[in-house]
Amino acid sequence: MTMHGILPVFKPRGRTSHDMVAAIRRLAKQKRVGHTGTLDPEVEGVLPICLGQATRVVEYVQALPKRYRGSLRLGVATDTEDQTGQVTEQVEAVPDITREGVESVIQRFVGEIEQVPPMYSAVKIEGKRLYQLAREGKVVERPSRKVTIHELKLLELEEGRYPVIHFEVLCSKGTYVRTLCVDLGKALGYPAHMASLIRVQSGPFRLEDCYTIAELEALGGPAEWKSVLTPIDGGLTHFPAVTVNGVDAKKVLDGGWLTLDESGVEAGQLFRVYADTGAFLALYRMGSAGRAKPEKVFRDVER
Repeated sequence: MTMHGILPVFKPRGRTSHDMVAAIRRLAKQKRVGHTGTLDPEVEGVLPICLGQATRVVEYVQALPKRYRGSLRLGVATDTEDQTGQVTEQVEAVPDITREGVESVIQRFVGEIEQVPPMYSAVKIEGKRLYQLAREGKVVERPSRKVTIHELKLLELEEGRYPVIHFEVLCSKGTYVRTLCVDLGKALGYPAHMASLIRVQSGPFRLEDCYTIAELEALGGPAEWKSVLTPIDGGLTHFPAVTVNGVDAKKVLDGGWLTLDESGVEAGQLFRVYADTGAFLALYRMGSAGRAKPEKVFRDVER
């Protein structure tokens, strides 16, 4: 039996996001499985994984902001911008770094900022991944991109020859926290790299919601698996909801257009559609004059 839903999984260090998907495929005994945003192998934390028809909402869950806790070390830069790379620059020591000074600099990075993707990243330039070019010893020009830092907080300043700044950040999809660390270091006047990182939230899914692979291996049959799955619409709660009557519910499942009066949904906006029984049916997009067209219809999900 195919299962449909979203499974918040804890990804440990040393495993890739693809490794986690492969493990869930094996344990759930189904092929249709996908994750909602890559975590680097040395980064741990929340990785929502979609099963069955939930794979059709990956793009919406992946687009949501993500929260991280991390640390950056001042005084040392690496080619990967994190602790796994080769040292490319190092100063003798980093004196006179204060909490007040760090907090002042941090505030400059809140809001929409521009980042240049690191060479060790999956961004494609002329059809080739940057990390492939980096492994060949090449450095190419990369266009900057806009990302949004919703929140950035200093948690602790660990003093020493090479101070460590512990922080928490809530950021948009596409943000490179490694690059944020490097840019923060530059703003403070020193080379820097990301020393550690954990994703503590991805969209509505938090660290405390996650299951480890060991916990999932202990599950029995389909009933136990269902108990750990978040329903498909659990990853779509940022979209408004509209409930329709039985006649319109049938129209929705047939992929028909809807005419809605005073729905409160703006033109161009996506919204969730529910039957009056409470069953989630579809995602629709509002057009003009209250006319809405189907974006994703979920016909074959158990209700």
